[in-house]
Amino acid sequence: MVFPQQTNHYGTLFGGQALALMDKAAFIVASRYTRRTVVTACSERCDFHVPVRQGQLVELTARVVETGRTSVTVEVTLVAEDLLSGDRQPGTRGKFVMVALDAHGKPTRVPELESMASQVP
Repeated sequence: MVFPQQTNHYGTLFGGQALALMDKAAFIVASRYTRRTVVTACSERCDFHVPVRQGQLVELTARVVETGRTSVTVEVTLVAEDLLSGDRQPGTRGKFVMVALDAHGKPTRVPELESMASQVP
């Protein structure tokens, strides 16, 4: 839920707050995918489609869309939902590149996207 301390003077979610939530979702998905420690290398284009208002719920959906040698790209979508009406609208979408680290804090290989998909029952 979007609370007053997360909003600007218009009563809408600060962009930085939305990005922080999205980065956390990307971190969780990348960590689960790689089963490694991951760090954010960059956030790619993030588009803000509709303002997310105080009192609305936010739902984050994140998925790995690409892998590199040591990185995974995670696409994150933030959906705004009116608690009383149930009306839902895509609020923000962006991509985050996360790098996997070994026990010494050095970039390490990640599983290829295709090989992980074939393991799903």
